[in-house]
Amino acid sequence: MEKNNPTITRAWCIYDWANSVYSLVIISTIFPIYYGAVSKGPDGSSMVDFLGWHLDSSVLFSYCISFSYLLVACSSPILTAIADYSGHKKLFMRLFCYLGSISCVLLFFFTKETFTTSVILFVLAAMGYNGSIVFYNSYLPDIATEDQFDKLSARGFSLGYIGSVLLLVFNLALVLKPAFFGIDPQHTSLPPRISFLLTGLWWFGFAQYTFWKLPKRQIPGKREGSWLFNGFRELKKVWQQVKKLYLLKRFLLAFFFYNMGVQTVMYVATVFGDKELKLNSDALIQTILVLQLIAIPGAYGFARLSKAYGNFMALAVAVLIWVGVCVGAYFTYTENQFYLLAACVGVVMGGIQSLSRSTYSKLIPADTRDTTSFFSFYDVTDKMAIVLGTLAYGSIAQVTGSMRNSVLALMGFFFLGLIFLVTIKGKRAGVSKVAA
Repeated sequence: MEKNNPTITRAWCIYDWANSVYSLVIISTIFPIYYGAVSKGPDGSSMVDFLGWHLDSSVLFSYCISFSYLLVACSSPILTAIADYSGHKKLFMRLFCYLGSISCVLLFFFTKETFTTSVILFVLAAMGYNGSIVFYNSYLPDIATEDQFDKLSARGFSLGYIGSVLLLVFNLALVLKPAFFGIDPQHTSLPPRISFLLTGLWWFGFAQYTFWKLPKRQIPGKREGSWLFNGFRELKKVWQQVKKLYLLKRFLLAFFFYNMGVQTVMYVATVFGDKELKLNSDALIQTILVLQLIAIPGAYGFARLSKAYGNFMALAVAVLIWVGVCVGAYFTYTENQFYLLAACVGVVMGGIQSLSRSTYSKLIPADTRDTTSFFSFYDVTDKMAIVLGTLAYGSIAQVTGSMRNSVLALMGFFFLGLIFLVTIKGKRAGVSKVAA
């Protein structure tokens, strides 16, 4: 596969542009607000019935996210191994993309009457998004040389932030000013449902360019036998390699802990602003928009920092800033303080995500063809960090009665990640300038 081909690298980055609208519109902004409104009963109660369970709608929402992550985390290792063995990486990525985007389109029919079906579609959309990401990420070492990993990863995340903000702004205009688009303001459920439809179409449509230009993985020689059986053999082979790669194992350990903090902050920031600071929904959505925009220069800034001082040093700086964010959050009581804190989060949010992806790409053996299987370990680490991080945050808040105590726990996760980062020894050139 030709590396550093501008057409191919551009197509790879476009998938970030395509799929990022899901995480912003469906996970962070319009869908949670609409979901809360639909699940509220006539008496103001938020208790709902789902497949025989009677539980709070917010608990069901978090359970759906956790379930989708766990399902993908459990299935991705074997699916990625099959993809590597068969050479059908792009096919798997395409199938998960279509599962997610079509599920978003079908959320257009989300009403009180279709609540159960719509919640299932929400789970399928989350599975499609998370399932496609592992195959997408694994293309990075296939299409670029190591010296381009940081820059290309930052470019992908930046395009994702830009694309998602553009669609969110349009969707917000649709929701807030429906009459401007010829929609009767009395039909309050129609604009948000149209935004779900547009999110799915955006994701599906722009992904076509990626699938058109990304090359199929060429597998030398004829592959015979069961894909499933040989997929397990492929996974076992990669696992034996992983166990011998000290740097990769050590980085995954650091990534697990600091990513618990990063992902939890991203998922609960709006809840913190709502419950602890009593900010209105407009202020919270504006904050999310600012986060996305600030994350763009942040991603490029940390790519430049890694070029000057190495990936591990740049990541350590980012994690240290995250520790400061947690300290700041504990002492945040006003709206202006929250905005300042959000700006700091935006700076490091894009940087630590893009740099983590590119750093892991550099730690994979350069001569391996099993890049997808290698990235399944990165993906499982990412998903388990989200599940455990959000679980710890919610449990501490429930037991102590304050989210501020949960913030202190997040600071502990970041400290552990920082310790594992700064104690990594034997850093090779290209990953850290310390060894150069």
